[in-house]
Amino acid sequence: MGKQGLFVGLVTLDLVYLTTNPPGINQKIVALDYTVSAGGPATNAAVTFSYWENRAKILGVVGQHPISHLIRSDLANYRVEIQDLDPARLNPIPVSSIFVTNSTGDRAVISLNATKSQVAEESIPSDILQDIDIILIDGHQMAVSQKIAKQSQGKNIPLVVDGGSWKPGFEELLPFVNYAICSANFYPPGCETTEQVIAYLAGLGIPDIAITQGEKPIQYLSKGIAGTIEVPAIKPVDTLGAGDIFHGAFCHYILNQDFLSALQEAAKVAAKSCQYFGTRRWMSQEIS
Repeated sequence: MGKQGLFVGLVTLDLVYLTTNPPGINQKIVALDYTVSAGGPATNAAVTFSYWENRAKILGVVGQHPISHLIRSDLANYRVEIQDLDPARLNPIPVSSIFVTNSTGDRAVISLNATKSQVAEESIPSDILQDIDIILIDGHQMAVSQKIAKQSQGKNIPLVVDGGSWKPGFEELLPFVNYAICSANFYPPGCETTEQVIAYLAGLGIPDIAITQGEKPIQYLSKGIAGTIEVPAIKPVDTLGAGDIFHGAFCHYILNQDFLSALQEAAKVAAKSCQYFGTRRWMSQEIS
């Protein structure tokens, strides 16, 4: 039997276009390919976690707008259960338009995050942590995330934070985190270097910390021991969602392996995903 993970944060609808180049000012271009899927850091991580026959729940805002059925259909295909924080919401969920450059895999993103769809902690289902083996939080639903973080400590459920960028409120959440996996764009107040970020997180008592840097080595501090982990060298087709996929894979591997091994395996999965267009096509390829 697989494990059960709870993924807390942003749910979007992603419209992804593969292009020779992003459009310029007042320019129309024809895409080479496109995909439509549910997106957001926690959502993509949940889909990834489900790849290994785990059970994934996404705790976020979906609502009842007509485009919400696209989200529900996509996540149902990957056996991701939706725990809707605002099921009566009629406004549309955030939509992201993403241009992926065919020659490099680089992406340009236009999106609306969860700033207009924040909900209070009272929206959390009372039994949300029942039978949960691991929790990931991306910080986009901060009030809910802070409450979940506090509850996780009382139930001894490991908590992973996806630190894509600093968001106000992280300072209250981070002391409850077991694993902080942040991007090179994550800078807490007063931090300007990766070393300062790691020191800040360690000062909050987080035992295992990693900073991902794209194709560059992952920097980590694990229980006081620092080091780096090389990532696989690839020719990327699409880097969209690679960090989200990394986090979802990490949540799977950390339940069975030590921190460094989980990072290494997650890096392999993320690198694999970058060799395919979109955030789903890599899943048709077998990964041990």
